[in-house]
Amino acid sequence: MKVVITATSNKIDQPFSPRFGRADYFIVFDTETKEWEALVNPGASARGGAGPLAVQFITQTGAEAVISGRYGPNAFNALQAAGLKAYIANEGTVEEVVQQFLDGKLEQTFEATGDEMHGGH
Repeated sequence: MKVVITATSNKIDQPFSPRFGRADYFIVFDTETKEWEALVNPGASARGGAGPLAVQFITQTGAEAVISGRYGPNAFNALQAAGLKAYIANEGTVEEVVQQFLDGKLEQTFEATGDEMHGGH
C-alpha cells in the first residue's frame, strides 16, 4: 500500500508537516517495499484551492491513504471524492509517523479537522 505523508523537507528523518494542502513536500511511502520518494507539493504556493490541488496530485501517485496534521473542508471533501483515507498525526519525523501508521497508532478521520485557510492564512 502506498501512503502519502505531508513533509517539511524531502527527507524522511525530518519533521512531518501538519499542513496538508500547503505542505512543502509529499513523501510517498510504500508499506510493502519500504521504498519512498519525495515530491514537491504543487499546491504549496497556489493562490487558492491548495487542498484540492494537492489531492489531485496525490491521486496520481497511486496512494490509498494520506497522513497529515489537519485537513480543511475543501481538502477533506476532495480526499473523500478521490477515495483516499485520511489519518491524523500530531508530531514526529516522517519516519516516526510512518511507524505509527504501521503500528496502527494513527487515528483515521472521517471529517475535516480545521477551517478553510485561503492563501495559506
